[in-house]
Amino acid sequence: MKKLTPVLKDYLWGGYKLKGMFGRDNGGKKISESWEVSVHPDGESGCEGGTLSGYLAANPKAVDPEGSPLPVLIKYIDAAQNLSVQVHPDDDYARRVEGDNGKTEMWYILSADEGAGIYCGFRRDTSKEEFLAKVSDGTVEELLNFIPVHAGDCHLIPAGTVHAIGAGCVICEVQQSSNVTYRVYDYNRRGADGKLRPLHVEKAVDVIDFRAFRDRTGTGLPETVPGGEIRLLTQCPYFRCRELKLNGKFAETNARSFTAVDVLEGEGLINGEPFSAGDSFFVDCGEKFVLGGQAKVLLTCENRTACYAGIDLGGTFIKCGIVTEEGKILVKDKIPTGRERDYREIAADMAALVKKLEKKAGVRVEAVGIGSPGTIDSKNGVIVYSNNIAWKDVPLCREIAERLNRSAYITNDANAAALGEHFCGSGRKYSSLILVTLGTGVGGGIIIDGKLFEGNKSAGAEIGHSVIRMGGEKCTCGRRGCFEAYASATALIRQTKRAMERHPESKMWQIAGNLDGVDGKTAFDGQRAGDPAADRVVKFYIRCLAEGICNLLNEFRPQAILLGGGVCGEGDNLLLPLKKEVDKRLFGGTDYAPFDLCTASLGNDAGLCGAARLAAVRSAEA
Repeated sequence: MKKLTPVLKDYLWGGYKLKGMFGRDNGGKKISESWEVSVHPDGESGCEGGTLSGYLAANPKAVDPEGSPLPVLIKYIDAAQNLSVQVHPDDDYARRVEGDNGKTEMWYILSADEGAGIYCGFRRDTSKEEFLAKVSDGTVEELLNFIPVHAGDCHLIPAGTVHAIGAGCVICEVQQSSNVTYRVYDYNRRGADGKLRPLHVEKAVDVIDFRAFRDRTGTGLPETVPGGEIRLLTQCPYFRCRELKLNGKFAETNARSFTAVDVLEGEGLINGEPFSAGDSFFVDCGEKFVLGGQAKVLLTCENRTACYAGIDLGGTFIKCGIVTEEGKILVKDKIPTGRERDYREIAADMAALVKKLEKKAGVRVEAVGIGSPGTIDSKNGVIVYSNNIAWKDVPLCREIAERLNRSAYITNDANAAALGEHFCGSGRKYSSLILVTLGTGVGGGIIIDGKLFEGNKSAGAEIGHSVIRMGGEKCTCGRRGCFEAYASATALIRQTKRAMERHPESKMWQIAGNLDGVDGKTAFDGQRAGDPAADRVVKFYIRCLAEGICNLLNEFRPQAILLGGGVCGEGDNLLLPLKKEVDKRLFGGTDYAPFDLCTASLGNDAGLCGAARLAAVRSAEA
């Protein structure tokens, strides 16, 4: 661990707040910026025995195990006046034109005067011509997206985003290690030499994103940890920033990356050495650091968060997402399946989609997970049989792994959806749950003690094919009286149509128009309209659904049943009467082992999130 000495910068828009906040002394002059953690030649942080860049040169694995250069520059900024309206290029442009890195940055607001704010991007889609006209007549601020700010706010400013820090803001900026800035508007201010400060409009319009601003900050919720409370502020391909509210003793070892520790408020000890507000430290990759005291601290490291590709293979579309190990979807897309083609062509498309999304997200995935309909040999990565895409004995994981040179893993699509909900959806707080999906059929996935249950040769969890009525409706599987034959959305539509045919006076005819217009909402809409026939359909459907859920509860006793599918859009109109029906039937009642009944939250993303989680878990076990 090294304590760092900052480099102070005096620009015309700066003020004197950093002296009061952090004891910075610039010989009585303004302090516009205090470069805390920097190896950039325009201002290198000092440390014991020399500079931080010198220390890193002598300790090449201090940043990360690969010996990478330090990717960040961390500074404090005191904006006594508005900063110029400006933009930074991305890596490709900056390296080609300037011989420097691009500049994506994060602003953490330390303090803000009443009414102070920042400009981030455009309020609406804008053209190059309109922008240049507004620059020319001095009204460019009319196009910009103004955001009022308060202490503790965080904003990610990707390269290409027009921006400006407003007067009255003091911020901590974490940015790429770069000093390339293109000013496009500067209020006709003059520098110390009395001349108008130069603008860089021609280069700026080469790199500006003229689309309406979209916030990609991704700040998380605070989490309680030993020694205080921590929250993710933002992460991007270049850095990951967290806010630690220290209230005791906090310890961490990052084996993947350095950690920069910047003390924003308070005081205490770090590895036994005292610290106070304004102190900055560099902690080597793999070195343990222990913080103790009462303080607010910014923790910055490389974004070495592992990412995984999750693929949801369907008969119509292939959906794919790049998902972090915390469950955040970085990017996602879908392509047509084209299921009439040879599986090798489809596998090639899947691999190409992963590569495309990797490039878009700026990451390399560790492994690939796949959720597929049908019977799956998950151990060997083979689709044994899938009716949806007419595949038999397809070695899909081998095909994907060979094309991407990454491990690939596969499970049934309902299992993947259950994993997704357990990982980052409604099931996060449960160690055991069953997801019941109500669609064309009834699918399900079972999580026991935090692990996916797949059964013998991963052919289990076909919950839709347990019988709830001996000799009842014929099911697509060939048996009669299956849960699926009574509780799927298909079954609900069939029950609704039968009721309408028996009751031509039913309001459901007005709601649907004709039998072809019937969907899973028709009976519920009719019930709300006071139609007796619709009311009977809904109540019968709920009783059938309750029978199947009772079987699952009696057999597995999970902490929760999660329901997915379009029918769940009914919310409490479905859940409240369903819970009463289940409670009446449940063996032994609910006092000793109660359960929660709720809807799934990830929608169409559940499968790809769960597939990504499968990849993370299986690759860790390998």
